[in-house]
Parts: sequence; C-alpha cells; structure tokens
Amino acid sequence: MAAVDPRVLAVAARVAESRERDVPALLLALKEILNCPSLGRKESEKVKQDIYYYDLTRYCLLVLRQDYSRVRGGWATAAQLAEILSHCCVGLEVKEDPEEFYTEFLPSAIDNLLFLGRRLQARFIRAVKDEEKQDFLHCFQTVTDAICWLFGGHIQLTKHVLQNDHFLQLLVTDNVETAVIMMSVLQSILGVNSSVLLQVDEETLHSVLDELVYKLSSTTNPVIGNAATKLLLLIAKFCKQLLKLLTTRYKGLKVLLSKQWTGKGFDRDLSQLLDLLYLEQSSGKREMQRQRQAACIIQAAWRGFQTRKRLKKLPQAVTILQRSFRAKREQERHHLEKQKEDEALKLQMQLQRQRAMRLFHERQLALLEIIHASQVNKHMQEMEVKSALTIQRFWRGYRARRSFHQQRQSLKEYKAAVIIQRAACKFLEKQRSKRPLSPWKDPKGLTDEQRLALQQKVDDYIKLHPASQMSEEMSKELHMQAQEKLAQFMLRSKLDQRAAQRRETLLAQVNTDVELLMNAPRLAETTEKDLAVFMSRSVPVATKAKQSHNAMLKYARWPWWKKLGDEFVEDDVIPDDALNAELGSLFIGGRKSY
Repeated sequence: MAAVDPRVLAVAARVAESRERDVPALLLALKEILNCPSLGRKESEKVKQDIYYYDLTRYCLLVLRQDYSRVRGGWATAAQLAEILSHCCVGLEVKEDPEEFYTEFLPSAIDNLLFLGRRLQARFIRAVKDEEKQDFLHCFQTVTDAICWLFGGHIQLTKHVLQNDHFLQLLVTDNVETAVIMMSVLQSILGVNSSVLLQVDEETLHSVLDELVYKLSSTTNPVIGNAATKLLLLIAKFCKQLLKLLTTRYKGLKVLLSKQWTGKGFDRDLSQLLDLLYLEQSSGKREMQRQRQAACIIQAAWRGFQTRKRLKKLPQAVTILQRSFRAKREQERHHLEKQKEDEALKLQMQLQRQRAMRLFHERQLALLEIIHASQVNKHMQEMEVKSALTIQRFWRGYRARRSFHQQRQSLKEYKAAVIIQRAACKFLEKQRSKRPLSPWKDPKGLTDEQRLALQQKVDDYIKLHPASQMSEEMSKELHMQAQEKLAQFMLRSKLDQRAAQRRETLLAQVNTDVELLMNAPRLAETTEKDLAVFMSRSVPVATKAKQSHNAMLKYARWPWWKKLGDEFVEDDVIPDDALNAELGSLFIGGRKSY
C-alpha cells in the first residue's frame, strides 16, 4: 500500500485540533496540494483518495453553509473551498462504499454549492460599492464554475441540478450579470447531457422554458436576449419533441423573436431558431391536413356503408311503415267510435236525469195537493232530512272507498307482515319442540374442607363486624316510633286519595259545563228548556253543595295537627261518605245523578 501524503496528514491533524471557525482557512491548504505541478495523474488520484479517506472532503462540504462574513478571508474563502470540493470529487475513485459517495455525497455537494451561489447572488444584488459588487460577482462565477466542473465529471448530476429548487431560484432573477452566468451554466448542462430535459419531470421543464421565454419578453438587453436565444436554439436542435413543445406552448414566440430581437447582433442564431420554429409549424400543419383528409375518407366510407345498409332494409321498412299506418288508422277509428258511444251514453244519462227530475217534481206537486196546508212544513222538513241523509250516506261511502284505496298498500303490507310473523312463530315453535330438554343436574354440594373454610370466613367476619347490642326498652321504643310513622303515612295516603277523588269530580264537572257552554245556542234562540240545563232542579241540593264547599274551605284552613286522624274532626265537618254522595249528585258527563 502506497504511503499517505504527509501534507494531507498535516492538514487533517490541524483541522481535527482547531476550532470550528478556523477550519475553512486551514482547508485552503488543500488547493496548493491539488495544484502542485509535480503531481502526475496517478499521484493526483492518490492525493484525492487520501483527502476523501481522512474526511477532508466532507469538511469542505459541511463548511460551505457557514456565514463567511465572520470567517477570515470572507466569501472568497467560500468560493475557493467550492473550487477545492469540485476538484476533489472529479477524478476520484472510491473503493470503499462507492454507493454512498454517488447517491448521498455528490447530491449533497450540489445542494450546498447551489445554496452558496444563492447567498452570493443575494449579497451581490444588495451591494452598493462597485468594488464589493465585483468581488461578489467573481466569487459567484467561481462557484458556478465549480458546479459545472462537478457535473462535467459526473454526468448523472445534471438531472439533480435542474430539479434543485436553488437552481430554479438562481435562474429566476432580474439581475443581468447573474442571469447571464446562470444561463451559461444551463448551456453547459445541455452540452454535457443533451437529453437531460427529457429526463426531468414536466413541471421542472416547463419552469425552465417559461423563464427563458419570460426573459425574452420582459427585457430589451441584448446580452440576455443573446443568451436566451442560444439556449432555445440548443434545446430545439437537440430534441424534436422539445421543439414541438415550444411551438404549441408558446404560440407567440415567433412574432416576439422576429419583432423585438431582429438586428440586435445575434441574427444568425435568431434566424436559425425562427427557421426551426416555422418548419415545425408547417410540418404540424401538414400533419394536421393529412389527418383531416384521412378523417374525411373514413367518414365517407362510413356514410356509404350506412346508406347501402339502409337501402338493403328499405323493402322491410316499407312493410313496417304500412303496418304501423294501418294500426294507427284502426286505433283512431276505435277512438272515434268510443267517443261517439260515450257522447251518446252521456246524452242518454242526461235525458234520464231530466225525466227523473220531472217525475219527482210532479210527485211533489201531487203530494202537496193531497197533504193539508198545516202539514206542508213538516213534510218538507222530513224530505230535507231524508235528502240530507242520502247525501251523507253517498258521501261517506265515497270517502270510505277512497280511504280504502289509499290504504290498500298498507293493508297488503300489514297482512304480509302478519303472515311472515305467523310463519316465523310456527318455525320457532317447531324448533323449540325439536330441541331436547337438558337433564336435571343436582347442585353440587360443598365438601367438608369447603364447608370448614366457609365457616371460618363467616366467623372472621362476625368478629370484625360485631352486632350492636340493644335493650328491650329501646327495641319497644323503636317499634312504637315505627308504628306512629306508619300510621301517619297511611293517614296521609288516605287523605291524598280523597283529595284526588275530589279533583277528578271537579274536573268532570268543569268539562261538563264547558261542553254545555260550547253547545249552547245564541241568546236570541234560547228557550226555557235550554235554561233548565244550566240550573239545578233542587234547591236543597244546591244548599247542601254550598255547605259542603264552606266545610271544605274550613278544613283546608286547619293546622296540620288537626288533620292527623278522625278523632280530631269537629262536629260541623261533613263526613266523607256524605261528601262523596253530595259530589255525586252534581252534573257529571252531562247527566244528573241522584
């Protein structure tokens, strides 16, 4: 195994022992080692392998995200580290775990370089002094050159560069200097891998093309126009599919190029791009015309086939038409005959109705001649009642038939449910009858050991919870208190029951009075019979009711201790049996009860 370069070992040792902010300045020593003129190709590869083996390349990758405004050397140090990182990765053959190097390390290096480019671009745009702007622009150019050198040595990174968000944000800028540099980077990508635009996703491709076309339409700077035109020409030359996309997606591109950018110093590239666009448009028109002619031929053949098919079916169609015409004419004839029959039947029914009405009136006149004058009104009332009953009977029959027709479906459903339930009940009954009865099993008794253990638990519980001892006098006193409370409860329940009966009686009386008042005639039509309904026929009954009412009011005003039992009832209080008899003599349900 070849010896390790002592200079690499020294740099690795200093980096490992120094502070974090001093690492970028120490890593600059790698530039001198890589640019040593005495190194051959093999020696250079060996030095790069040693740098990668001692993780100095990873240090370069990590320090690119630091803020170099506080680092010795400033942003120029960052640009030199980006250049060192790209030179260390190109031409390096990784022998241990190469998959990690190609799938993780190189994409991370591209991400950090593009992020560093964004920071340099932002500081260049914000810088005020010309000297600072030139320094930042030089650093930005160095970083973009490092990116180009890196994906030039590893072609698979071109797709990753285009799909990176930092690259699209670098490209979308209004600054002329950085925009020209980024378009040169895009041109380098296309030079390294011409088919990379077909490998990226559609959104990224449209974003790049939209930005190029936008730069052509939004600025008059010939430098921007020249770079964008060269890029579009390169894209159109590399792939015919992208040329077709340019003509279909950007239909006003040809007019924009010919009117705005003619005579700006790059007419040669511009004329080539316009020729390609016009040629693609004409070929597209020819293709469209060819497709249209093919469609016309297909349509003509289809129409001819349909016409020949209809001509073959023409005799059968004539027969069908004649049959349908005869059927329609026969149907119309039947309809006319039925209409005439209906009109004749209607006229006949009308004549019969008129004849019946005439006979009815003649019969009425004959009856009026026979009946005495004093009985005419009574006869007319009887006829009106009969007529009303007849009308009511027919109306009830009609309403019942209509309700029956409306409820027929629900009746069917009800009958079907009954049948299903009956069948289900029979089935379940059969299943229960078929099910064998389980034999009786005697409960298992306790063994001697279980009985002893249970007795021991009972004894322990009695010891832990002894029963309270009570004397005979205390037991008797407690019994007497319970008896008194029970008597009070029974008395209160009896009184509540009587009060509930009285409330129901009064409610019945109120309902009766309300019903009588609702059905009462007007005052102009009132007779003595109507007045007798609202008046009591017995004066003693009314007097007794008044006395009962007064007794009830007096009883309600008693103190609570007078309502405990019958022994406290005074002589002038009416007994419950008499009170119930008196309340029963009131109007209940519209009738008088005695």
